[in-house]
Formats: sequence, C-alpha cells, structure tokens
Amino acid sequence: MSLKSESTQSDSQANVTPSSVKKQREPNHGHSHSHHGHHHHIDPSSSRIGWAFLLNVTFTIIEFIGGWLTNSTAIMADAVHDLGDSLSIGTAWLLNRAGNKKATERFTYGFKRLSLLAAMLNGIVLVCGSVWVLIMSVPRLFAPEMPHTEGMFLLALLGVGVNGVAAYKLSAGKSLNERVLNWHLIEDVLGWVAVLIVSVVLMFVNLPILDPLLSIGFTLFILYNVVRNIQTTLTLFLQGVPDETLHDDIKKKLMNIEYVADIHHLHFWSLDGEQHVLTAHLVLNKALEPECLVKIKCEVAECLSEYALAHTTIEFEFPDEACRDD
Repeated sequence: MSLKSESTQSDSQANVTPSSVKKQREPNHGHSHSHHGHHHHIDPSSSRIGWAFLLNVTFTIIEFIGGWLTNSTAIMADAVHDLGDSLSIGTAWLLNRAGNKKATERFTYGFKRLSLLAAMLNGIVLVCGSVWVLIMSVPRLFAPEMPHTEGMFLLALLGVGVNGVAAYKLSAGKSLNERVLNWHLIEDVLGWVAVLIVSVVLMFVNLPILDPLLSIGFTLFILYNVVRNIQTTLTLFLQGVPDETLHDDIKKKLMNIEYVADIHHLHFWSLDGEQHVLTAHLVLNKALEPECLVKIKCEVAECLSEYALAHTTIEFEFPDEACRDD
C-alpha cells in the first residue's frame, strides 16, 4: 500500500487493467518513502521531547536532595513521581527517534507507530502514578503532617519554573506522544503550584490538611484528561477511524465522482494519530476505456489532495465484477 507518484499519462495508462486501477501518490506534507529516501534533518518532536527529558531528570535529582533536606515526605513522594515521569519521557524520546527510521521490507509502513506505542506506555505510567499519589494523599486527610514550609516554598518556585519551561516546549507538539507527555509536565506544574500555595498558607495558618486536599484535586483532574488520551490512543492502536467526520467527508466526495456507483471496503486508519491511511474499492456504473479510467484517477487524486493522506490505495471495480475481498 505504499504511495507512488503519478509520473506521466502514458505510464498511468500502461498501469490500467480491466479489473482494477491502483492509484498511489505522494502526500503533500513531505513524507518520503523508502525508495525515495528520507531527508536528513533534526526532528522537532524529538528535539522537544529531548529538552523536556533533560530538564525533568535534572530537576528530579534536585527534588530528591530537597526532599531529604526539608524532611518533607510530600516532596520526596513527588520526586519519585517525577522519576517515573523522567523514565517515561526518556522512553518516549528513544521510541520517537526510532519512529523516524525509514521503512524496510519487513516494516513496510515504517516505524511511526512506535510513537503511538510510547504514548500508550506513558499514559499507563501516568495513570499508575496518579493512583499512587491518591493512595499517598488520602490517608493524610486523616493524619495531616506539617512540613518544612520555607523549604517547600523555594522548591515549589523552582518546580513551577522548570516544569513550566518543559511543558511550554512540548506544547508546540501535535503528536499524541507529545500530548500525553505534556500532561505529565502539566501535572507536575499544577502539583508544584499546589505546593507553593500550601507552603505560603502554612506559613501563617496551622492547616496541614490543605496539602493532601490540593494534591487529590489536581491529580483527579489530570487523571481524567489522561484517560481520555489513552482512549484515543487505544482506538488508533485498534485501527479505528481517527476522525469520523473526516471519514464521512471523504466518502461523500468520492461518491460524487462521475461513474462511481458505490464504495465498499473503505478503510480509514492512522499510523500515529497524524499520518492517515486510506484504502477503498470504487464500483463503477459501467465498463470504461483506459483513457476514461485515467481521468477518474486524476479526479480521485484531486479529491483526496486536500487531506494530505500518508498512504492511499484506490481500486476500481466494474459492474457485476466479483470483489476478491468479499
């Protein structure tokens, strides 16, 4: 199902057979195939994830030291959580870089789905981490502890700054992988904002129960959004339709092409949430000459050009022709 550029009309006519016509083209967004080679450039997604990983690992080390110096179990617990985040981001970085390798004879679509795998793994890690935070926070509602407020305040300022910069860098990303990782960092930012608020309040009021209350609140908020991302990722893993509205729009436009009587085996799925794949059988209302089939191929190409699909395969079927896929 790899894409091929339509070179000349004579070549296209030579490929037309009475049973089917395959139309395959290069997408508009610059995706190159294995037989064309890949441009060597720094992938912005990998660069953003790499920076986020570096910042997160550095601050996790600082956090462990700060938790020990302030004798704060809350900060130490958050350090463990950030360590899990660092491992997740590092894994995502490696898988994202591996996903940019060109296609092989065995992996004909390339390795873009590794990025999707990383998004799923990180989503699961984040859910586990959030559940762990809840397990740590709920008992403190009944036995709150007063931490070292000055140390909490200083670490909170640093935590908001470091995680905020990392989250800002990843906010430019559009892939599911980057979106899930961004929720990791947003969770950390919100957590440190909660620590900052609590540390200031506890400097004036003896009310340590605020710490677990705020932790539970932001953890539930993040958990809700991550579960939604996991559902989307799981749908893509199972090759579900990435966008039902887009699916219906494509089908409608193909049906409006002259001589197309019906469409079946329309499969619309995604490699990684960004690069989509489309295959379809177009049933023609009568037998046509090769010149007319080439014209329809051009109309199909024009129809699909606005969607920037990564891979497309279109097959024509004549009236009363048995479909081999039925």
